[in-house]
Amino acid sequence: MNWEQLLSLKRFGDTQKRPRATQDETRLGFDVDFDRIIFSSAFRSLQDKTQVIPLSETDFVHTRLTHSLEVSVVGRTLGRRVGKVLLERYPKLEELGYTFNDFGAIVGTASLMHDIGNPPFGHSGEKAIGEYFKTGNGLKYKDLLSDKEYQDLIDFEGNANGFKILTESREGISGGLRLSYATLGAFLKYPKESLPKKPTNHIVDKKYGFFQSEKEAFLEIVEDLGMKQKSNSAISFYRHPLAYLVEAADDICYTIIDFEDGINLGLIEEEFALEYMIKLVKDTIDIKKYHSLQHKTDRISYLRALAIGVLINEAVAIFLANEEAILNGTFERSLLDRCKYEAQIKDIIKLSVAKIYKSKDVVEKEIAGYRIIADLLDVFVTALNNKFDGKESNFDDLVLNLLPEEYQTESISLYQRIMQVCSYVSRMSDSYAIRTHKKLKGNII
Repeated sequence: MNWEQLLSLKRFGDTQKRPRATQDETRLGFDVDFDRIIFSSAFRSLQDKTQVIPLSETDFVHTRLTHSLEVSVVGRTLGRRVGKVLLERYPKLEELGYTFNDFGAIVGTASLMHDIGNPPFGHSGEKAIGEYFKTGNGLKYKDLLSDKEYQDLIDFEGNANGFKILTESREGISGGLRLSYATLGAFLKYPKESLPKKPTNHIVDKKYGFFQSEKEAFLEIVEDLGMKQKSNSAISFYRHPLAYLVEAADDICYTIIDFEDGINLGLIEEEFALEYMIKLVKDTIDIKKYHSLQHKTDRISYLRALAIGVLINEAVAIFLANEEAILNGTFERSLLDRCKYEAQIKDIIKLSVAKIYKSKDVVEKEIAGYRIIADLLDVFVTALNNKFDGKESNFDDLVLNLLPEEYQTESISLYQRIMQVCSYVSRMSDSYAIRTHKKLKGNII
């Protein structure tokens, strides 16, 4: 892979390249990508989607929206710092008009939208959709779908759903949000289809990145970017190099900030913060300043800021040291899995799993999310299929009145109809999913 091709400003529908040198510096194409995400309805819904504590009644904990903004800030810094060195290594890029801010804009925007496809109720929302088709009422569709279509459903993936949101065409709107291919490439952490499942231990095979419904859009993008093909027997590619920085930004934020949330909510004792994080910040902490801070939240914020700074330095150094392997597709792990603080990071995550992710409050609300999502899928998929077969009941007609017009496009494909409903349910906020469920169950009018 080569950087000139990987930094493509092309968008869906373009018939020719968009040279960097011809860009309006006051509104660069990569900046337009950021703006389009900010103004999208899918991004706005993240303000009421779970990050750590589902449906928290406090105003402190992070939502998917605040998490995404923080990941974007870290990603922008990672991109700029890496870009600065890459321009020194490849002077031609600078001659073509590229700046280190371009790298920051690409990584920052891809980081901003990294969770845009996540369903309500956190990662349990993905599992709830999958379980409905694997063991719930949706199992009856298995023999009516191709293996890959069915795998898309039983392993419903937020990353692939995000790619669908960003690129899906509908009447009058071709190419979805029409983002630059470089930004979409950086977004694709797992540039492969759902089958075969985890064929190797390479990081790109951990999950998948697009549904069968977006296969053609995916192929167009990776071809334009010159992304390296990984398999000849399936649609699978090595990552766009900047996807490693997007992943690192997310890893840094959820590792450190979820831990911070747990401490501030009282799920983890403050003593653990110093014990676990001191190993990360021992070379940068000012102990006198730390002890001068009177409030717990200020002390934890201080440690968090230092820890993020340390991990940013690590991620940048590892990326630049392994750039050739990353371009060749032979770098098989995430950046933080190769850093010298790998053991400390794993310790923090282990404690967060035990004290936060498996806390009673989280588990109880995730259970509720499972039931809500399964019921919503059942009602809407049944109604849409009954309408297609000409067997809709009065109840089905009423239910479909709740389904926005853009999700009622008649399709002869069962897979497409099911995906329309999955897309609709996945874009719901936590609160909207609860309200809709109550209405369908007759609990509120």
